[in-house]
Amino acid sequence: MDTEQSVAAVVRPSLSRGAPSASFRLRNGSLNAVRLRRVFDLFDRNGDGEITVDELAQALDALGLVADRDGLAATVASYVPEGAAGLRFEDFDALHRALGDALFGSLDDAAAAGHDDEEEMREAFKVFDVDGDGFISADELQEVLKKLGLPEAGSLATVREMICNVDRNSDGRVDFGEFKSMMQGISVWGP
Repeated sequence: MDTEQSVAAVVRPSLSRGAPSASFRLRNGSLNAVRLRRVFDLFDRNGDGEITVDELAQALDALGLVADRDGLAATVASYVPEGAAGLRFEDFDALHRALGDALFGSLDDAAAAGHDDEEEMREAFKVFDVDGDGFISADELQEVLKKLGLPEAGSLATVREMICNVDRNSDGRVDFGEFKSMMQGISVWGP
């Protein structure tokens, strides 16, 4: 079994929505790198710059993904440099790419198949639209933030403020158009 197959065999979604979403990784390289860095920082619970197998398994569990710890350890081991306790960001990025290729095919294949950003944006929106009603409420955003272990989830007032910053029509919810505008308005600075 090659590395890509072993990566795909280790982590399986336990959610009822079926196959993994192609929004697992975005096609915009610089935006993907920023988001991947945020994910890395969330998974790195102790802030030491490395994600251990334990931290990775805990994060996957929190996101509702079932991970075979032994298989995860074996797979991650091939990405951890000698002498390191866990994955550094560059290693995590390589693992992420291998997992994406194993589950969804290469980025080149996706581009050739005509994969579009609108579809990716809708998939990302669905992560936050927990009840599937076409809107992201403060309660739904708070639920997702809690799953990710973010401190903002502790205060509904803070979450409502986050919603208000994006909610152009002042209905107290974020619709897909508002979500899309927010996501397209994110600027990426630096390398």
